[in-house]
Amino acid sequence: MKSNIIKYIFAVVVIGLVVYSAYILYGKKDNQEKRIEPTEVEDDTEIITNIRVPVVNFDTINPILSRNQSIQNMSRLIYEPLLNIDENYKIELCLAKECSKVSPTSYIVKVKDNIKWQDGNMLTAKDIQFTIDRLKEGNVESLYASNVQEVIGVEVIDDSTIKINLVKEVPFFEYNLTFPIMSYRYFENEDFVNTSKNNHPVGTGRFKVTLDNGNIVLKQNQNWWNIKDNPTKLTEIYITKFGNMGEVYNAFKIGNIDLITTENFEVENYIGTIGYNVKEYNGRKLDFIAFNCEKETLTQEVRKAICYAIDKQNIVSGIYKDKYKISNYVLDYGSYLYGENKVNYEYNIDKAKQVLESNGWNYSQKAWRKTKDYKTLKLRFDLVVNSENAKRVEVAQNIKNSLENLGIKINIIKTNSSQYKKYLENKNYDIILTGTYTSYSPDLSTYFGKNNLAKFANSNMESLIKEVNNITDEKVLKEKYNQIVQIYNEEMPYIYLYNSNCSFIYSAKLMGEINPNSFNIYEGIGSWYRQ
Repeated sequence: MKSNIIKYIFAVVVIGLVVYSAYILYGKKDNQEKRIEPTEVEDDTEIITNIRVPVVNFDTINPILSRNQSIQNMSRLIYEPLLNIDENYKIELCLAKECSKVSPTSYIVKVKDNIKWQDGNMLTAKDIQFTIDRLKEGNVESLYASNVQEVIGVEVIDDSTIKINLVKEVPFFEYNLTFPIMSYRYFENEDFVNTSKNNHPVGTGRFKVTLDNGNIVLKQNQNWWNIKDNPTKLTEIYITKFGNMGEVYNAFKIGNIDLITTENFEVENYIGTIGYNVKEYNGRKLDFIAFNCEKETLTQEVRKAICYAIDKQNIVSGIYKDKYKISNYVLDYGSYLYGENKVNYEYNIDKAKQVLESNGWNYSQKAWRKTKDYKTLKLRFDLVVNSENAKRVEVAQNIKNSLENLGIKINIIKTNSSQYKKYLENKNYDIILTGTYTSYSPDLSTYFGKNNLAKFANSNMESLIKEVNNITDEKVLKEKYNQIVQIYNEEMPYIYLYNSNCSFIYSAKLMGEINPNSFNIYEGIGSWYRQ
């Protein structure tokens, strides 16, 4: 009996051990597998396929007639040019499938096949001729009129081919063919300036104009010729009209619009510092000083010394609150032709002194002196500035302080606008502080060609400036532009100071590839959406 009980207890223990081992082996393994199994989390974030953009002082949605920068920015979504400019400021084909320079003053352009206007009509060469004719009309005050001012005539060769004839050769004329093309048939027999059709003209682009109770709504153009290669998530863009920027800032703060573009230094004072993102990009305003290279004492060595002595960072930080960007060259706004050879004269007062001393200048009696042809030369210059531009007057004073710290005497001449214009026209200055809106074209003849502001003459530079206009090979073109930079570095006829900086401010809920540039702030819009 006792033996049976022991056998029974032993059997129970064995069974228990087996069950426990099975639990440990399989149950624990099962738990481990459950732990490493990924857990799917459903993303229930709402995707909104429209955005809301502001326009201040709306005039017309017709881009040929509008003088409103916001409209011009949006027009690139509705209308298209023959040639486009990419994010590196390089020309690319758009409506044109070919653009050939057949002589110094004539171009043949062929448009792409099967491109339709948003009303169903086909794009033809007649539309190109019509647009250029409108731009040249005296009663049409268009921002694009200067693009065709040297065009003497347009010949329609066939439905897809035109010949554009110029009065004279225009360097890099292709960059002028970036104006929006308008429909000939849509405006046929209409008063182009005053027709009601200007309320909703047709384009060929990814969005089309519609009216909703008087409000302008851009709707996705499902028949856009380029939609397969560049699909668009957005279905609608709502354009909201405002009377002033104050109203825009308030609308942005409360979430009624999704983006703002501005050069306002103090925009944070109006919209705060949270709830949005900022992408900055180079503006087109460029300030620089031009030397009178014919002045005996303004030799290239003295110009280099002056460049070393000017503290650009101090100017940008102190006067422009770091909202402008230091510029070292006319093409350093992002052009693909400014790459390998860089201009780099960083502020270095000791280097400035070494340059002067190594070229025979001696500092004595609080002045730099040099004897030439039995005559004592001194480094003293007049600096001309427009007194009506308060910021430039501050910059001029900053430059004066920097150069006098080096030992070069500067007399600032402050003039009103009309007198300042005469200084520029007659070029009767030692040094002038001026500025310009940089062109999208890489043509540098304004700075280095004949009759330039610096009275600068260099035969090698002049040859290069002429040569690059007819080079189509990108590699060769870059090599030539590197040579131009090299000559500039050696001669220094100008000192480029700073570029304006633009801010693309957008809601934290706006998603996608947001890559604005000064030509197209809507670069990457195909991927945009709202959360």
